[in-house]
Amino acid sequence: MKEIKLYNVIFPIWFLMFLPPVIFVTLAGNFIIDSLVILVCFYVFKLADSQINLKTFYMKSIFKVWIFGFLADIIGAAILFATGILGDYFGLSHTLISAISYDPFNHTGAVIITIFAMLVSSFFIFLFNYRITLRNLILERKLRLKVALTIAIVTIPWTYLLPTKWIYQ
Repeated sequence: MKEIKLYNVIFPIWFLMFLPPVIFVTLAGNFIIDSLVILVCFYVFKLADSQINLKTFYMKSIFKVWIFGFLADIIGAAILFATGILGDYFGLSHTLISAISYDPFNHTGAVIITIFAMLVSSFFIFLFNYRITLRNLILERKLRLKVALTIAIVTIPWTYLLPTKWIYQ
């Protein structure tokens, strides 16, 4: 009979972000951060010079930036979740799998995998914003690239690096 291992009894922080009722706090927090980034981008990149006003820019972008950002966060979390679930199948050590879920800084491989998941999320944040959200709002490609990159870098899911042990100790 095959032995069953239950390593993930305590959820990692990044997983908790997607569970009710915490998801509502996560969504609200993401909305506030996305709003601030959009407002800062408007002024830093002088988008008013491109014949769009702040209210129009904000209203036409915030919902898409917010939803696509959350979708991108889910994609990154899916990578971490799949690594945790399928780690044994791929021959990953329990130490590595545990570190990904509970404290990435306990294992170099966990830091690398976690940062990879963050970069994948950031890539999708950039892609969604450059190709969809900002496409009709910022026609100049170079400027749209700068704004989309700024949003992707600032809103990368930094919480994936937070050790769960900070909550459970």
